[in-house]
Amino acid sequence: MKVAIQGELGSNSHMAALAMLGDAASATDGGGMEIVACATSAEVFERVVSGAADGAVLPIENSLHGSVAEHYDLLLAQPVRIARESLLRVRHNLIARPGVKLAEIRKALSHPVALSQCRRWLAAHPEIEAVNFYDTAGSVKHVMAAGLGDTAGIAPELAARQYGGEVLVAGIEDHAENYTRFHLLLREPALRESGWLGVEAGAANKASLAFSVAHRPGTLVLALEEFARAGVNLTKIESRPVPGMPWEYVFFVDLRFDSADQIDSAMGGLARHCHMVKELGRYVAA
Repeated sequence: MKVAIQGELGSNSHMAALAMLGDAASATDGGGMEIVACATSAEVFERVVSGAADGAVLPIENSLHGSVAEHYDLLLAQPVRIARESLLRVRHNLIARPGVKLAEIRKALSHPVALSQCRRWLAAHPEIEAVNFYDTAGSVKHVMAAGLGDTAGIAPELAARQYGGEVLVAGIEDHAENYTRFHLLLREPALRESGWLGVEAGAANKASLAFSVAHRPGTLVLALEEFARAGVNLTKIESRPVPGMPWEYVFFVDLRFDSADQIDSAMGGLARHCHMVKELGRYVAA
């Protein structure tokens, strides 16, 4: 089973894939799961759509940093569906070469979002310069490959195990309540059987939709009223601009429901007020 992620091995996406699919992967014929590291999110989607990967695990929202806008755009544009979601507690660790002491560290490399989530610790260590890097786990990979003795990466603990690094200081994030929500994405329509998911049909209680309304007063209110009329609970709404149409937007929503009839009713009502409605997936809420 091949699962694509954006970023290097040892990243939070890698951890999320193991947490979400580890049991399912071990239950497949032959066992095992191959994580396919991709440089960009667009490449992740390309691999899923082409069938080069069986699925993908991508972040959609962080409890501190907010939504991953690019992933909403790709979800709308590509023939994929959300099959599952999970929550991962994010922990940032200072990781260096084995034997290196904290007093020797002069630079800390990591993705800008990770650095921004460790501001208090970095402020308490002014002798360490924070340096932007393309990836959290990639920073540890670089430190180890280059043999740097005065530089550390800020990354998940898995990155230390993946590349042979050593955690100097664990849990340097500013906020303990730091979670990232991940989606498992599959091609739609499927190219092959995806029974390894281990999710029973009919178990879904959450859905993600995208829709656009006519550009006139009151249309968004009319669309949202359809959710209330159907008895579904709107848990998130996000807007993204429509390329080539200034000041017009696509709305992405997450809904909780008790029965499939409720979400079907909401979809039918929404169609009366919208130019476009796309169901992005039905799945079990994390």
